[in-house]
Amino acid sequence: MAIAGLCVVPLSASAQTAQTPPDNSKVNTKDRAAGAATADQQKENAADRALTSKIRRALVQDKTLSSYAHNVKVITQGGQVTLKGPVRSEDEKRVVETKATELAGAGHVSNQMSVAPSKR
Repeated sequence: MAIAGLCVVPLSASAQTAQTPPDNSKVNTKDRAAGAATADQQKENAADRALTSKIRRALVQDKTLSSYAHNVKVITQGGQVTLKGPVRSEDEKRVVETKATELAGAGHVSNQMSVAPSKR
């Protein structure tokens, strides 16, 4: 019986700090505005949780979407859905909004997503 070995190589301190940690503090300041929908305002009633879950599932199952789109904030309050966060393109923004609208219904989706700057 063969046993495969596992080798763990720790990164040096300089390699760990070479990557700039993600910082979306400026984006998050928009969430502090009075009346802005934030993830902690997600309603706990069964209908809102189920709708959020269906939208999230639809986004994650679409493998053509970027990880940005897979991680869009979906906040449901009384059947009204707010989509927040960055996506990679205007097309991706439209796809995410369309999927949410198909599940929540026309007029029940607020698109507050932004397009992330290119990595180049």
